[in-house]
Amino acid sequence: MENFLDLSVILPIKSATARDFDELFEKSMESLKTQKVPFKELIIVHTDENELVSTLNSFDFGDLNVKKLVWKDEPNYCSQINYGVENSDSKWVSFFEFDDEYSNIWFKNVKLYSESYPDVDAFLPIVVDIDSKGLFAGFTNEATFAANFSQEMGILTNDTLHSYQNFQSSGMVIKKDVFENNGKFKPSIKLTFVYELMLRLTNNNVRIMTIPRIGYKHLNLREGSIFWNYKNGSNLMTPEEIKFWIESAKKEYFFTVDRDIKFEPETV
Repeated sequence: MENFLDLSVILPIKSATARDFDELFEKSMESLKTQKVPFKELIIVHTDENELVSTLNSFDFGDLNVKKLVWKDEPNYCSQINYGVENSDSKWVSFFEFDDEYSNIWFKNVKLYSESYPDVDAFLPIVVDIDSKGLFAGFTNEATFAANFSQEMGILTNDTLHSYQNFQSSGMVIKKDVFENNGKFKPSIKLTFVYELMLRLTNNNVRIMTIPRIGYKHLNLREGSIFWNYKNGSNLMTPEEIKFWIESAKKEYFFTVDRDIKFEPETV
């Protein structure tokens, strides 16, 4: 099929108890159903929480080709993404979240750009960030078009990442073999795992291009998410911990294997 993208969308879900789950999930699935270019499959890696299983089993996915995998271990975004990728046999994979939405032209743009730039291994969307009230909060991934940050227009480089850290992997489309051969996500890197992945990929000469189109809508700091918990919950991050995880990412990206890393607050 010529008008087709050989791609698996990987969607990790740990629970259906989040506020407005049904409404958010409905919108995220609609963004997949309305893609201008069809894709191969949606791989959902979910826990065996009863409410979530019931929701997924009763949901109308329409014509989407859906593969549901049960995650038996402790819920972990990085590990669930990695597991989903391992169970894909597509050329490309993309990372999705249940409370986000793809632009309906995103996969069409990826197909056009991948054909025009065969040397590119991964594509980033311009991400529109919204807050929990649905209000515009900013853009992400657009810095590759800023002369002060990007040495090659539209291309993410290692040097860029050392001076500017705000890049997202949500909505990213990357070659499956490139993601796996370069070590996938590292579960040991808390909070800065996306930053560490980008550093590692660019250090290994992976070509990452930002497509200059809005391709993804991201719900920023959703209540109950890992980032929300660290900013607003009992796990409130200290400046010391923030610095630790940023520095850990900068130290660990030279290694493709995941190594045990744990933050231990300094004691007087």
